[in-house]
Amino acid sequence: MNDKVFKIFVDFDGTITSKDVGEEMFMKFGDPVKAIEIIERWTNNEINSQQSWQLLCKTIESLSENQFDSFLESFEIEAGFQEFVNYCKENNFEIRILSDGLDYYIKRILERNNLGNLEFYSNSFSINNGELMLDFPHTDEECSMCGNCKRNLVINFSADEDYSVYIGDGLSDKCPAQFCDFIFAKNSLLKYCEINRITYFPYNNFYSVIKKIDELKNKKRLKKRHQAELKRREVYIQG
Repeated sequence: MNDKVFKIFVDFDGTITSKDVGEEMFMKFGDPVKAIEIIERWTNNEINSQQSWQLLCKTIESLSENQFDSFLESFEIEAGFQEFVNYCKENNFEIRILSDGLDYYIKRILERNNLGNLEFYSNSFSINNGELMLDFPHTDEECSMCGNCKRNLVINFSADEDYSVYIGDGLSDKCPAQFCDFIFAKNSLLKYCEINRITYFPYNNFYSVIKKIDELKNKKRLKKRHQAELKRREVYIQG
């Protein structure tokens, strides 16, 4: 009998969706030139995530829910994600979406794909008479780099006896991935893991993730990533 407990954490933009919805919305409704400059400043750590979102929202003069909802219809989820969710349910693996994006579009895209019951944590966004409203309910008091502190969520929703899995592709995934036992990476997260000699599995789609996790699940002895254990211990000590 397999008694391994896997806790799965998945990024949203560019991981569950093939495109980064958060970036695309400002290319469509804001000032593309200013948006690219702001995103580059965030990528270069000149501003943090909250500042980036606030500046990006200022590039949009007015936006209605109908306009935004119509725009969101064009975004598709990645190949195999629905099957991956089913696989997690069949094996009683907890799966959570951790995003430094916005709840408005995450909720609508998930619901359109019959995945509205998935648990997710993100920044908050609403439209009030054409004005864009932001809130950051999952920040960390000591670290201001991310709007949504994925690291804290990884630690809060996994225990030392669990096998934690992180699946992501971007800048906001670099921190939380370091606290997980198994990392599935592509794009900038993959490059980060390579540069910093962090063990990871490259992946093309969620079918390959299913195959690899199934292999891990069926191993008689499965080792945790030692560096992840050390980093988690540091957080526990700090309180």
